[in-house]
Amino acid sequence: MISRATDPGSQSRWLLMLLLLLISLLTLLPTLRLLMEALQGWQLGINSPLMQVMQQPATWRAFWNSLYTATLGTLIAILLGGLFAFALTLTNIRLKALWVFCFMLPMMIPPQVTALSWLQLTGPGSPLLNTLGLAPPLGSRQPLYSAEGIALLLGIQHAPLVFLALRTSLIHLPRDLIEAARISGAGSRAVWLDMILPLSRNGMIAGASIAFVSALGNFGIPAMLGIPASYYVLPTLIYQKMSGFGTSVLSEIASLSILIGVLALLGVMLQQHMLKRRRFTLLGHSGRAQDFSLGTWRLALEAVLTVILLLILVAPLLALITSSLVPALGVPLTLDNLSFAAYQEMIGRQGVTRRAFHNSLWLAGGAALVLMLLATLLAYRMQSLPQQLKSLLNGLIEIPYALPGVVLAIACILLFAKPIPLLNLTLYGTLGIIFIAYLARFLVVSLKPVAASFSELDPSLEEAARVAGAGSLRRLLDILLPLIAPAVFAGGLLVFLTAVNELTVSALLWSAGKETLGVLIFNLDQSGDSILASAIAVLVVLMVAALMLLLSLMARYLPKGVIPWQN
Repeated sequence: MISRATDPGSQSRWLLMLLLLLISLLTLLPTLRLLMEALQGWQLGINSPLMQVMQQPATWRAFWNSLYTATLGTLIAILLGGLFAFALTLTNIRLKALWVFCFMLPMMIPPQVTALSWLQLTGPGSPLLNTLGLAPPLGSRQPLYSAEGIALLLGIQHAPLVFLALRTSLIHLPRDLIEAARISGAGSRAVWLDMILPLSRNGMIAGASIAFVSALGNFGIPAMLGIPASYYVLPTLIYQKMSGFGTSVLSEIASLSILIGVLALLGVMLQQHMLKRRRFTLLGHSGRAQDFSLGTWRLALEAVLTVILLLILVAPLLALITSSLVPALGVPLTLDNLSFAAYQEMIGRQGVTRRAFHNSLWLAGGAALVLMLLATLLAYRMQSLPQQLKSLLNGLIEIPYALPGVVLAIACILLFAKPIPLLNLTLYGTLGIIFIAYLARFLVVSLKPVAASFSELDPSLEEAARVAGAGSLRRLLDILLPLIAPAVFAGGLLVFLTAVNELTVSALLWSAGKETLGVLIFNLDQSGDSILASAIAVLVVLMVAALMLLLSLMARYLPKGVIPWQN
């Protein structure tokens, strides 16, 4: 007779209850605490913190600035992402894997590094332009210190999101439908305009929605380009208020955070409305994209894509490297003044660099390890749940990732500003609060590859072990885990890659001695040490590229879709 303590069904129920409790603590609790703070004093009417925030002109200026830059940035992302998605998915151009890797790289580079590299590329102080003799006269205006400059970099940063969403739709186009149209005499132009564009519209809408929400919550680019020009969006307005007044304005800041959340929610609702109006079912064979032969136009398209990548990726990175090797901004790089002093200063003499690397690696590595374990257990249990409960859990898990990072940061501050009851443990001002925010924000990043791997396993493997009397954990450890281990590791590596350079969350949660790499680069640039910031940024880019290459090498051992830039 099996005791209740060792009953496999009892183990499974306890595991599910524990996972549900943990998800609630990571996702629901911060959001509810934010709502409570924002609505505090609502009975006071016009004197409530929420109403006071709504009456401030700065709030609405930042609101419209956020809406303008996010909308314009989304349009730029659609143009870039759409061009690369159609070209790399549906045409016969060469070296597709290399094109995809290079186009995805800007998304993986931290926004503050993207902004810094472009600042070093443009303006009269650009070492690269001075080296080439193309720099504008001293005293000329920096063109990126503007709403359009912010929107341009937001579009470049988030174009890969549109690319990924649209590429998924294009890959699943039914090949036999397109071939039937060709057999019926339709030319390539008619197939593109009458079939491919309408059928891929849902992917375009989904990608645009993701890019819009991401642009709303982006902090690094608006902070580095907008603050010097006194151009504030909602995330940077929150940062300025938090930096100037601290926790005394938490109710006001919570209200601003709710405003960002509402704006992001409206974007998602608009996407859902547009998708409902265009809902249809595709019938036919899919799974491999249709290649359109470009003939003599192939070389021209490859040249256009090359020029675009040179402008949005290679030139800014060259400017960043050049800036890290000159003695001062505005000085052209020559063999006589080439210097590695910035690297020697930041690596050899500045303790803050070692501390920032240690903090970032510990936070990102620790979050990756914990989420690998949590995602494995969660994905395993979700396989056997009813569809409605599974959808509910997925929705809860995606909340912290869908909300702008600054909103999650404020929620964590509100939740942990006071010592935790019973434990009398203070997290505010420690790395612990950043760590918990990372767990909440990146759980969905770790979960999706593992869930995809579980869905491809043959259920008969586990069923045979269950008949033999193996409990849930035994089946998971001995049979399933060896099969899904590559996806678990890939999910952890994606979390590490995303978290190690994170700024939007940590910008509001860090304290003295608790700097991360993203915060260090931002602070160095804000204090005028752009050459030192460039040196750290170059090291960060090299680390990101190395991790992406490692993931690419693992692609053959992983389920399809686990690595975003692989088929």
